[in-house]
Amino acid sequence: MRHVDPRRRVPRTDALLADPALAAAAGTLGRDRVKAAIVRAQQRARAGELTPEQVRDAALADLPALTPRAVLNATGVVLHTNLGRAPLPAAAVDALVAAAGNTDVELDLRTGRRARRGREALDALAAAVPDAPAVHVVNNGAAALVLAATALAADREIVVSRGELVEIGDGFRLPDLLESTGARLREVGTTNRTALADYAAAVGPRTGFVLKVHPSNFRVTGFTSAVPVADLATLGVPVVADIGSGLLAPDPLLPDEPDAATTLRAGAHLVTASGDKLLGGPQAGLLLGAADLVERLRRHPLARALRVDKLTLAALAATLHAPTTPTREALHAEPGALRARTERLRDRLGEDGCKAEVVPSAAVVGGGGAPGVELDSWALSLPERYAEPLRTGAPPILGRVLHGRLLLDLRCVPADADPDVRAAILRVGA
Repeated sequence: MRHVDPRRRVPRTDALLADPALAAAAGTLGRDRVKAAIVRAQQRARAGELTPEQVRDAALADLPALTPRAVLNATGVVLHTNLGRAPLPAAAVDALVAAAGNTDVELDLRTGRRARRGREALDALAAAVPDAPAVHVVNNGAAALVLAATALAADREIVVSRGELVEIGDGFRLPDLLESTGARLREVGTTNRTALADYAAAVGPRTGFVLKVHPSNFRVTGFTSAVPVADLATLGVPVVADIGSGLLAPDPLLPDEPDAATTLRAGAHLVTASGDKLLGGPQAGLLLGAADLVERLRRHPLARALRVDKLTLAALAATLHAPTTPTREALHAEPGALRARTERLRDRLGEDGCKAEVVPSAAVVGGGGAPGVELDSWALSLPERYAEPLRTGAPPILGRVLHGRLLLDLRCVPADADPDVRAAILRVGA
């Protein structure tokens, strides 16, 4: 029998392009890119590096992964910064799709004339915080503070407690951020204690505003004192309060977390916050406060550079209109229901021969909010070796490793994704 050179069995390019998986990739990445990956895999097969049967999978593996990838968050961290913080409610996802085309973002369809940009989102934000005489939105929380400092305190002083000069993540520090605007920081008090008299002694003709920063990603305990907004409001100068996490109204679950409504009622002239934390919406910087101050910020030239796009406005409006959000549902998930759900998953895995345990878990808020607050929860416990293949699988499932075990806390995993979690675990254990 004549020997057949295996290189003659290398699949043809047109046959591979017709393969469903490669055809789908071509629809997303473009035919030329997929064809180039196929040719590279064919060349490897002809060089003897691959068998002809491996060409298809090698071509698929050579294609760039679409990013970002959807991830199932089983870490027990509700607002996980590395996972994009707040997952959007379904209504906001639908709004993003609708806003991907042409929209009426700056057009009044009734009159056919130009209209206020993002009016629906701004109206929804104003309705959510009636204590705010005016509102504005920029592209993130740091941008909100930068705009306030630039518009109100460039070449002037910002009076701030030393204990509130925080690092906000990835090496970015609040003093550097504020000084980049041309403002000068007038630091008062000490790291652990600041009194109203310290602020009063520093306020003068050069004061742009007094800044109150909520240290949302750490706690200082022991011999400490800080000055509340209500007392700062007696100093006769504007008070800007950076509450950070975007809580618009009080939440009994988070009694120590400042909210916009209460802070404004206490006398803050301007409140800044993030939209992608406890609000549960898209990344955005919220500005709420006195009408004259908000208008100064809105009309400042820098505001144009910090303007949010139509997608953010659409998602923000939908989030504010939504009756609830995935963030709120995860925060308020009932521990007993989480335990029952986790036990059902354990039992289903056991039926397929995969042994897992259900153990108590302590979930946290995350995202630089409510430090020290722990949420009673439950987790599925698996051997640590499951961590990497689950993290790199499809869909990626991220848990946390503790004492040699992988813990999967379902608090932030949609209930309809439980079958996907089960299937992924069984693939790893097979």
